[in-house]
Amino acid sequence: MKALVLGAGGQLGSDLARLVPGAVALTREQLSVTDAAGLRAALERHRPDVVFNCAAYNPVDRAETEPEQALSVNSEGAFNAAAACRSRGVGLVHYSTTFVFDGRLDRPYVESDSVGPLGAYARSKADGERRVLAEHPAALVIRTAALFGGDGSRAKGGSFPDRIVRAAREGKPLAVVADQKINPTFTRDLAEASVELAASGMTGLVHVVAEGCCGWDEFARAALSESGVDWPVESVSTKASPGLALRPLNGCLGSERVQPLRPWIDGVREWAARSRQGA
Repeated sequence: MKALVLGAGGQLGSDLARLVPGAVALTREQLSVTDAAGLRAALERHRPDVVFNCAAYNPVDRAETEPEQALSVNSEGAFNAAAACRSRGVGLVHYSTTFVFDGRLDRPYVESDSVGPLGAYARSKADGERRVLAEHPAALVIRTAALFGGDGSRAKGGSFPDRIVRAAREGKPLAVVADQKINPTFTRDLAEASVELAASGMTGLVHVVAEGCCGWDEFARAALSESGVDWPVESVSTKASPGLALRPLNGCLGSERVQPLRPWIDGVREWAARSRQGA
């Protein structure tokens, strides 16, 4: 598989770049998905079989004050990638998020459930996945949740468990929301699954997450425990820790198409082991 990874400086993109032999890995600084002409030129030059579009605008709260920037990357940029790939007959794997749902169901969301984005970031991601599949029906759109791991995240301060462990070691109080439920998903697991699904020829929309759901507070405690850090975590409600953007209380994903990845706690254990080794 000749692969081109966009957004290779992030946590998922960096794992994909390491996983696929000979992959061409381009960071946002090297090629932005907002550059339609640049995307077409990159495909002409590298001639990949598949493009993994990991590029995204992710600051959920900041998107409320700069929605145009979120749309430019998550919607227009996603469309640019889809159009470039379709024009050359190249496969595309694009990533979306559990945030496209409103979180009101009492069970994990599956692919056939209707979206209901609550904020600017969520709307930009929902619009992006819709435009990708409309422009390139043979694309694969993977919705996932609560990603952690990857060298790219450490370069930007770390993913959620990195930040939790660092704060605990610095003696900072930790108050973490308990009523927002998610599937913490290790990026190395998602990267491996993405390559397998791309190789299988799957198209359309699919949910790929770790098995099991938990609150962010439980996720935080697991990260501390597996890192050998004894530090208290106060469980708080979303109302006690509000952000600018509304967030779905039920962010749990299930799937009608694939089996889940390994249990989320196993991913946390590997993350902790690799962190100790500096990998």
